[in-house]
Amino acid sequence: MLNQFKIFDSHFHVIDHQFPLVPNNGYLPNEFTHDNYLDRMKPYDLCGGAIVSGSFQAFDQSYLVNALNQLGPSFVGVAQLPVTVSDDEVIQLDHAGVRAVRFNLKRGGSENLRHLSSMAQRLHELVDWHVELYVDSTELPDLYDTLIALPSVSIDHLGLSQSGLSVLIKLVEKGVRVKVTGFGRVNFDVKRALQDLYSANPTSLMFGTDLPSTRAPIPYSDNDFLLVIDALGEDGASDVLSRNAIDFYHPSKVQG
Repeated sequence: MLNQFKIFDSHFHVIDHQFPLVPNNGYLPNEFTHDNYLDRMKPYDLCGGAIVSGSFQAFDQSYLVNALNQLGPSFVGVAQLPVTVSDDEVIQLDHAGVRAVRFNLKRGGSENLRHLSSMAQRLHELVDWHVELYVDSTELPDLYDTLIALPSVSIDHLGLSQSGLSVLIKLVEKGVRVKVTGFGRVNFDVKRALQDLYSANPTSLMFGTDLPSTRAPIPYSDNDFLLVIDALGEDGASDVLSRNAIDFYHPSKVQG
C-alpha cells in the first residue's frame, strides 16, 4: 500500500553532525543523515523531495549543498538566508538545487519578517524561487495582505492551528500552497482540513513526511500517508502526494 503512489516528499530535514548546528531554545536534534532518510523511505515509491532547513541550522548552507549532492537532481533544497546574501551566492545555491527560502516565524533561526516582501521579490526575479513560511495560522490575518502580494509562497504544517484555518482556506483560494505535513503538530481534524483545503484549490496541497519530526508531539507515521488517501481518494491523493509539489518546485529544473 505504501508504494501505491509516487511521492515527492515536499518537507523533510537532513541533520548531519559533520556540519554546524545552532541550539534553538536550548534544543539540538539527533542526527538524521540522508542515508537515514532513504532507509526510512524504502517502503515508498519516492521520486524526489525537498530538504528544508531547520531553525537549528540557521544560515549554514554547507549541509544542504552536501545533502543535495548526495541525493541527486530529483531533490531540491529550501534554505534560510540573510537579507545580505549576494546575488552570486544565490545563483550558486540555485545551481546546487536550492529552490526556495524559508522564514521560520515559529522557531526563529531565519531572517526577520520585515524583509519577507523584499527578499521574496528579489529571489523570485533573480532565480524564480518561492518563499516558505513556518507560521502559526493564528498570525495569518495580520499577514494576509502581505502574503497574497508575494510572487509565490507556501505555508508549513497545515498552519498548525484550528483558529486560523478559515484564513488559510482564503489564502489557498488565492494560490498560496500548503504543506500537508506535521499531523502530530496540529490541533484539528486533519482529514476534514485536507478535504476543505483541497476543495478550495486542488493544486494547493503538497504532502511531506516532516522526517525526522523534530520536536513534534507525535512524529510522522505511515498512517499519515494512508490518511491522505482516505481523505482525498486516489485522484486527489495523486495530486497531493507528488503532482502539485513537482509543479511547484519546477520540474524542468528538478528532472531536466
